[in-house]
Amino acid sequence: MRRFDPQLAEIRFGYGLSPVVAPPRSTAAMLDGLVGPDTVADRFPIETFVQFRARMVAVEEQRDIRKKNRGTDLAAAARKRRNELNKEARVDMFGWLGQTMLRRVYTETAFRERLVAFWADHFTAMGKRGLVRRATSPYIEDAIRPFVTGRFEDLLQAAVMHPLMLDYLDQRLSIGPNSVRAEKRGRNKPGGLNENLAREVLELHTLGVGGPYSQSDVTELAELFTGLTFDARNGFKFRKDFIEPGTETVLGVAYPDAHNASQARAALNDLAGHPSTARHLAWKLAVHFVSDDPDPDLVDALEAQYLDTGGALMALYETLLEHPAAWQMPSTNFKLPIDFVSSALRALAVPDTTFADQPEKAMRRMFAAPLIRMGQPWERPLGPDGWPEEDPEWITPQGIASRVSWAMTVPEQLMPALPDPRAFAQAALGGFADDTVRFAAAAAESKSEAIGIVLMSPAFQRR
Repeated sequence: MRRFDPQLAEIRFGYGLSPVVAPPRSTAAMLDGLVGPDTVADRFPIETFVQFRARMVAVEEQRDIRKKNRGTDLAAAARKRRNELNKEARVDMFGWLGQTMLRRVYTETAFRERLVAFWADHFTAMGKRGLVRRATSPYIEDAIRPFVTGRFEDLLQAAVMHPLMLDYLDQRLSIGPNSVRAEKRGRNKPGGLNENLAREVLELHTLGVGGPYSQSDVTELAELFTGLTFDARNGFKFRKDFIEPGTETVLGVAYPDAHNASQARAALNDLAGHPSTARHLAWKLAVHFVSDDPDPDLVDALEAQYLDTGGALMALYETLLEHPAAWQMPSTNFKLPIDFVSSALRALAVPDTTFADQPEKAMRRMFAAPLIRMGQPWERPLGPDGWPEEDPEWITPQGIASRVSWAMTVPEQLMPALPDPRAFAQAALGGFADDTVRFAAAAAESKSEAIGIVLMSPAFQRR
């Protein structure tokens, strides 16, 4: 079977070939890059959630001013300032889109960027209302990016107990039915125990759909999670008055009262080590990076490595890259819209100042709106299960037409001068550019049409 190929490595495990960044020399180099300095994140910074919380605090301060000064000029000024804060966050969100794209264009360790995107999708979280709707990129900076080379249990805890996840899955107001808080407010008032986070932790984050859990496990885990909440000033916090008293049993393991988050963390660690979690994650990695129908031996190898190392992610990545099935040809996975756009920008090597002075309207026109038409709105998945991997979800008449429209029009809006078509075909596809693509690009009526032909070629669309 086929073994390591530098160009295939960059296409399948990164964001495609680049005329300014050399492909990796070996799987060892790819792995070394994961644990080296995160220089591209420093070069193209994105606000952390800790920083983002300062915005949330400022909005709360304006809300308090309005409440205390209803009908006055102070209240009107506070309302105006709140609207300004919301607009600033919305504009910055599109700036973070640009920074994310530039990381993918200029990174020398593109495998890291792909892993960050993979785990961010696995732990999908987004704000539902107000300012926090803009917080997904900061969440990824805090809860995903620093943990992709550690142990899965640490990544699981960081994501599940992050304020954005607690907000997204309605955990922050989940109250035990027999808690001190429930007694104080009255049992018949609306609200109470919420099972969303517990269900998604079992079904999506760890054991997988069809895993060995019951509705009783969901309820017991939800009761164990009571008390996990947050506020803007402090971030994550534990509310003792929210907890459901008594021992909770999940998958046959008893977790006694602790009056802190330790038992919730213990349950997450146990779920991270469960054999079904190993199988679920092995399957997802193989599907995402290799094929919708992966080689069973690859999945088995990943599962075994996970169990042998207790969920050490670097060992898992090494197994993935060293397995012959990871280098199979032809390429079958169809790029998702955001990955298609990212790899196009990388192939073009758009200047690192491309998005510096772009107004919000331009970012919407060139990226946000086209991605919606392609079927993948920026940081707005349809549900907590993230984006589907199956090719038929993306190979649709509207999706393909939208890709063609973007490929033919947006590159020339971004580049001061488009590259020579023959040179671009080589830069974008390397040895995967066949004679048909080279001829079509050379025969195109304009450079913009030639660029579009290369970007829409089957070799570029798949990885």
